Parts: sequence; structure tokens; C-alpha cells
Amino acid sequence: MEFLCYHRDRPGSTTLRGELLEEHWSYMDRFEKELIARGPTFAEDGETPSGSVHIVDLPDPAAARAFAFDEPNHQAGIFRDVLVRRWRNLLGRTMWDFPGGRTGGNRFLVLGFGAGEPVDLEVPADSSELIAYGPLLSDDGAAWLGTAMLVRAPDADTARAILTADRYAAVEVHDWEFGGRR
Repeated sequence: MEFLCYHRDRPGSTTLRGELLEEHWSYMDRFEKELIARGPTFAEDGETPSGSVHIVDLPDPAAARAFAFDEPNHQAGIFRDVLVRRWRNLLGRTMWDFPGGRTGGNRFLVLGFGAGEPVDLEVPADSSELIAYGPLLSDDGAAWLGTAMLVRAPDADTARAILTADRYAAVEVHDWEFGGRR
């Protein structure tokens, strides 16, 4: 089962985050084969970390919660909250398989939180800039809760426009970059 975990930084935690970088990477190294995508999000200045996203393939919701809450940055109090949702990998690949590579262009995490009937359940016709794409689901996979994607786009508005307008209760767009060891 695939899960999206999004940890949002607590204000003032940037220094501690930097101090724990190696510990965080070492923890993630244990899940190298299970990771579909990973990387930090950034505040509007494009430099200050604001969160961390991990898309991971684990046996069940309990394993996903353990993955998210045992993470060293979470244990140290860096994160103010954590979103853990079942997710379906509609592209069938990892971020490392993205033809556009690790660098170049603006990249975004887009989270569309569902309202009403499911939408955007198919990969968009032009998927060339999608790094990861799929629905957010309830733990049992039965209920659609939204859509999450990692995408390369000229700007946040272009990234947001991939989702069907007016079909989400809320849409968040965060600057994002490929994570992990260089």
C-alpha cells in the first residue's frame, strides 16, 4: 500500500532541522526500497524549509503511521503536524524515474483536499511534467479524500490548475525539491 506523509515544520525549527539532517537521512536510508518520492517543501522565500514529504510503499496504515511518527525530526519536535494518507501511484514509477531529472525548473507539492464526488482519478492527458500523481484515500482505500501530486511547472498557479477547478474544499501548493542524499 502506498502512503503520502507530509510533515509541516513548526515555526522556529530550522536550526534543529539542520542539526538532525544526517539522522533524518539515516532513518530514510532504512526505507530506500519503499520510497516512491521524498523531499523538503519551502516557505514563500524559497529557502526556508516548511515541511517534508515522503511517499512510501508500506504493508498497512499502522506501518505508515509508525514510519511518519518515528521519524527523528518528528520525535525531536520539528514538526507541528503530520498528514498521513493512503495514496495510489497512478504513474507507476518513483521520482527517480522522472524523465525531467532531479534539477531544473520549479517543482511543487500540490495537495487538493476533496469535497463531494471524486475527481481527477485519471492521470491528466499531458503528464510529461508530473513527478508523482494520485488520489488521497481513506485507510481502507474506499473513500476519496483528495489528490496529491509532485509536479514541475512554471509557477504555483500552473501547478494548481492541473486539478479540476472548484472541486476541492482546499488546495495547497508548496515549493518542493527532490530530497535525499546527493
